[in-house]
Amino acid sequence: MRSLPPLASNGVAVAIHSAGKPREHDSATLHVSGAARYVDDLKEPRELLHAAVGLTEIACGAVLSLDLDAVRSAPGVVAVLTLDDVPGHTDIGPVFPGDPLLAGERVKYHGQALFAVAAESLIQARRAVRLAKVEYAKEAPLIDPLRAKAEERFVRPPHHLRRGDAQAALESAPHVLEARQFIGGQEHFYLEGQASLALPSDDGGMLVHTSSQHPSEVQKLAAEVLAIPLAKVTVEVRRMGGGFGGKETQAAPFACLAALLAHKTGRAVKLRLPRADDMRLTGKRHPFHNRYRIGFDNEGRLLAAQLEVVGDCGHSPDLSDAIVDRAMFHADNAYFIPDVAISGYRSFTNIVSHTAFRGFGGPQGMMIIERAMDDIARAVGKDPLEVRKLNLYGGMGRELTPYHQKVEHNLLGELIARLEQSSEYAARRTGIRDFNAQSPVLKKGLALTPVKFGISFTAQHLNQAGALIHLYTDGSIQLNHGGTEMGQGLNTKVAQIVAEEFQVPLERVVITATRTDKVPNTSPTAASSGTDLNGMAARDAARTLKKRLVDFLAERDGVKPQEVRFEQGGVTVGAQHLGFTEVIQAAYFARIQLSATGFYRTPKIFYDREKGQGHPFFYFAYGAAVSEVEIDTLTGEYRVLRVDILHDVGRSVNPAIDIGQIEGGFVQGMGWLTTEELRWDDSGKLLTVGPATYKIPAVSDAPEDFRVALFERPNEEDSVYLSKAVGEPPFMLAISVWSALRDAIASLADYRLSPDLDTPATPERVLWACEAMRQQEHPLPSPLPQAGEGADRRDAPPGLQPAVALSVKRPSSYPAPNRPLSLQGEGWGEGEQPAEEFRP
Repeated sequence: MRSLPPLASNGVAVAIHSAGKPREHDSATLHVSGAARYVDDLKEPRELLHAAVGLTEIACGAVLSLDLDAVRSAPGVVAVLTLDDVPGHTDIGPVFPGDPLLAGERVKYHGQALFAVAAESLIQARRAVRLAKVEYAKEAPLIDPLRAKAEERFVRPPHHLRRGDAQAALESAPHVLEARQFIGGQEHFYLEGQASLALPSDDGGMLVHTSSQHPSEVQKLAAEVLAIPLAKVTVEVRRMGGGFGGKETQAAPFACLAALLAHKTGRAVKLRLPRADDMRLTGKRHPFHNRYRIGFDNEGRLLAAQLEVVGDCGHSPDLSDAIVDRAMFHADNAYFIPDVAISGYRSFTNIVSHTAFRGFGGPQGMMIIERAMDDIARAVGKDPLEVRKLNLYGGMGRELTPYHQKVEHNLLGELIARLEQSSEYAARRTGIRDFNAQSPVLKKGLALTPVKFGISFTAQHLNQAGALIHLYTDGSIQLNHGGTEMGQGLNTKVAQIVAEEFQVPLERVVITATRTDKVPNTSPTAASSGTDLNGMAARDAARTLKKRLVDFLAERDGVKPQEVRFEQGGVTVGAQHLGFTEVIQAAYFARIQLSATGFYRTPKIFYDREKGQGHPFFYFAYGAAVSEVEIDTLTGEYRVLRVDILHDVGRSVNPAIDIGQIEGGFVQGMGWLTTEELRWDDSGKLLTVGPATYKIPAVSDAPEDFRVALFERPNEEDSVYLSKAVGEPPFMLAISVWSALRDAIASLADYRLSPDLDTPATPERVLWACEAMRQQEHPLPSPLPQAGEGADRRDAPPGLQPAVALSVKRPSSYPAPNRPLSLQGEGWGEGEQPAEEFRP
């Protein structure tokens, strides 16, 4: 047991500074030693049963018969659960209905949960589920989100943002470009898979240990499927082995199944999914199909844009409404567009329901405007960085987003200038051009891309948090808050805030597991808001306790309240300095309450969905990255040579943890854009179900030269200690790698053409883009043609997006990512008009 450090007393000065210091993660030693306990490591209760889930073998159709006799009679099987056995709610959709806990008469995707089994051992349970005999009436699945859009098959209605008259501005723009892109999805691939342990109580209640980012939602849904009050269900989360959004809503089904089986058998039940089942049963980052039509002047300054984002949502709404909203909110990224129209679609497909993932749609939305920046630069013959800087938000009349929120406290101009200088961008750009001119096979690329990311849940009611603090008579402090720890260091940061408030060493603050019976009705740990929300709630609880102690000491010692100060590891009262433990013991004997709750709700935020206008974000976090890559144009192989990052964290609560989040977020984003490829076959079956077929970045994939610096400037908004969120914004800095790959490929045509490079930009796709670039025999003439004067280069070879073009075709040899070849050529092509929603 860790002993408490000695605290100052009798006037001995000890400086205490917890917040703002690079302190190690509270479980760092436990993590590296293997001693940290996750759900599957908990001491197993007596008579524990193990659960497994039976999955469907078709993507769409009806279940004609379900014969589970062989399953029930299999060795070790104690109970079998089907949809008919659920005593309460059977639909556990987190926001909107559409997520049956188990498939009933209809199958909605391949690998959907059909039934569950509890057996004496894990191997017995997993063997038993294979014995089911199921007869289906198979139907053709819908797996093309663009076809779904054309047929108006949506999981939620479309949404539109407008400012000005984009169509009219485009018609008068000197130059118009348009293109489309496919943005692949991403598997969360958390180290710890989905796991829950349910223990029934003698009062008909349930204690659930689960690996979830949203304990209160698990509590609610478990109570609803069991048909018991929420107060009878307690959910506990000590830590997760990664979440990244994949355990925000989609941990709940497995907790509910474990609870139902525990309720049915009267015994504790643990459900832990094998990796392949985990990947089949849980949603991914939404794949997106984006397209743009953009007008600009001779300098590359944006004049108007019509942007469209189509999210492949899978079979149910899950969180897709908010995810596609955020993609729309970030489709402008860092750039002001005078007249703009943005449309977002939520397509239904017969695959697993896609869900939250770090960035929550923001990364997919940013990709379309970042592609446009590169394309415009090629068209006007400028370095893409020049075009980006030209179009940044800032200055009179250039501060309003498409959703009518003003971009305040904008740091990007200064941040980019500082990074441009520190990374030696100009010199490296010259050197790379010289290298490419002399190197026929190996080509280098360079890109600097910015990030402007809104911080807050876009659902207003989620922007709240609670905390609970107990002061014990030995001077130790117990802290509980509504956030969950998934390796990101949230508990450490919140503990630092509490230690800072009381001016005691961090070691005095003991953090307990997140529990719904300590802090109720919590929001998920998501939207980069964990520290913002829970840190403020914990600070509120600490200040409530401090006020009680100040009032007590001021009255007892006959001094003014302002003469009582928490400092130097204790409390100064007038001229005397008391030890912290001494003060707590005195307050206890004086019958002062030594426990307090805290609460926080984010101010200023609102959004009128009918108008498409509001202030959905409390503030923006900014950042920028410079990436340099080298590609082999004969094989498509590439490597990331160097990355320079400068990221805005406000006044950091813990610089070490923030830098770790920036590095990890960048590498994860790089994996999404380069190596992590999801594949479904034509029947809707997921083919990438493990590390043999799904490739996350390895240590060897990290940049050889990786430089990260913090742009430390206090937040202008009243966040906790004026810090800024850091969980999600760095993820999008990896767009610079994708942009650098396009830059290297563009060098094959002397930077006159922009390659079509969908993501993930695997070596195969890079090779195809290089081959397509080489097929272009005659670069476009200069000067730029005006809109309507030779701008439609339909004679350009497939796979290339000319510097000015009105359609983009995929070569017949280029497989449509994740989808059948029927997608080939879809876009604003010859004779096409803008979608109806773009017209004035």
